[in-house]
Amino acid sequence: MGIVGDGLEHAVQQAFTRPIPKSAGAQMRYLVKQLKGTRATADLLGVTQRTVERYVKDQIRRPRADLARRLQDAVRARWQPRVRERARRQAATSTGLVIHTRARFGFTAAPGTTDDARIRDLTLALPPHHAVRLFDAQDAGATDQQLQDLTAQALGEVYFRDNGRRAQGLDVEFTDVQHIEFEL
Repeated sequence: MGIVGDGLEHAVQQAFTRPIPKSAGAQMRYLVKQLKGTRATADLLGVTQRTVERYVKDQIRRPRADLARRLQDAVRARWQPRVRERARRQAATSTGLVIHTRARFGFTAAPGTTDDARIRDLTLALPPHHAVRLFDAQDAGATDQQLQDLTAQALGEVYFRDNGRRAQGLDVEFTDVQHIEFEL
């Protein structure tokens, strides 16, 4: 993913009600159960089926650093799917998203204006319809640039155009993203 996709995913993970399993054996057992077999788990992680079986039986306890990261990422991506869906649904219907970002904002506006791009720190509450657009685009497999464009449109509407009360012709350019974080 990219910076926006990772930010959305991290926000949804904050809604988890239980921590993911800590040990490699417990994580491997969870994946075997979710994927319904050791072969599928081995294919996902890029290891042999026998290696997966050894982790399941706690014969191997400490994975290599790259395998530990892949294992944790695979478990996190599948952890508490109903809690994850409920959090996304709530953000899309009632609460919206809060975005914290530090990025360069510039504008396309009428000639002769002084809308030079500059770094800004923004923390804004985005209404639910923007959350729906971002989550739907993420589910459809949008690229990070497309997600950044949707985020720029949302920031432009909420912050710069003040929900249609000013600067109607202003198009926001959202570049050089240094930090972006979402909260549900």
